[in-house]
Amino acid sequence: MEIISLIVFAIAALFIVRAVKVVPQQNAWVVERLGRYHATLAPGLNFLVPFVDRLAYKHSLKEIPLDVPSQVCITKDNTQLTVDGILYFQVTDPMRASYGSSNYIVAITQLAQTTLRSVIGKMELDRTFEERDLINSGVVAALDDAALNWGVKVLRYEIKDLTPPAAILHSMQAQITAEREKRALIAASEGRRQEQINIATGEREAFIARSEGEKQAEINKAQGEAAAITAVAEATAGAIRQIAAAIREPGGEQAVQLKVAERAVDAFSQLAQKNNTMIVPGNMSEVSTLVASAMALMRSPASHPGTPR
Repeated sequence: MEIISLIVFAIAALFIVRAVKVVPQQNAWVVERLGRYHATLAPGLNFLVPFVDRLAYKHSLKEIPLDVPSQVCITKDNTQLTVDGILYFQVTDPMRASYGSSNYIVAITQLAQTTLRSVIGKMELDRTFEERDLINSGVVAALDDAALNWGVKVLRYEIKDLTPPAAILHSMQAQITAEREKRALIAASEGRRQEQINIATGEREAFIARSEGEKQAEINKAQGEAAAITAVAEATAGAIRQIAAAIREPGGEQAVQLKVAERAVDAFSQLAQKNNTMIVPGNMSEVSTLVASAMALMRSPASHPGTPR
């Protein structure tokens, strides 16, 4: 009896194990009944018919990263380029993922490599380094269309590394060095050009300032000289007017004649003192007449206004 009880207990436990299934979160299990697809078990507690239903496939619904092996691609300008990347995909239809392909991971990997070669083959070497986003989007678009039949959604593709041959790397480095030297020379020449422009501008402005200063100085000097000449002329005119007025008064004419005689006598005396040779006028009677007239004027009552007549 004990043996029979144990056998019954074992059979019951086996039935329970095969009938009760607990599916974890973010997982999907595919069940076949009598060899045909029956259902997809959702996360949680599920029941099967023992020995009739069979758990055929288990799929994770999480985003899965897939490392795509490196490969050599040929660019449009016939340059070899070693490329490797990583692919992110997610199972969206467990039934198609189970029956659409014998191994959807291998299928996706191979399709990613062939698509990558096709996309890079349409680009030149320089563009492959500049257009990584374009390459990634091209691979994702091609994979996504094909992966729909496999129940897989390709989310994104990222290039990890682009490695050209050593000779190409050396040429690229030389090109970069030459470009940087070119920019440095251009910057230096622009600096020298700007320096020369600044110096010329400064000299021009300084010359203009000096010329403006000299011009203003000449104007001020000319205005000063003109003012001085005007003042002298006005003073001379005033003196002449006073002399003319004095001459018109009584005794003015005799005063003028006396002043002329004094100046003449004074001039002859100065010549006698400063020169060893005595200069004598050709007509001495004129001098004597001039002196006599002066002396007569000096003795006349007109020369002494205070003396009564």
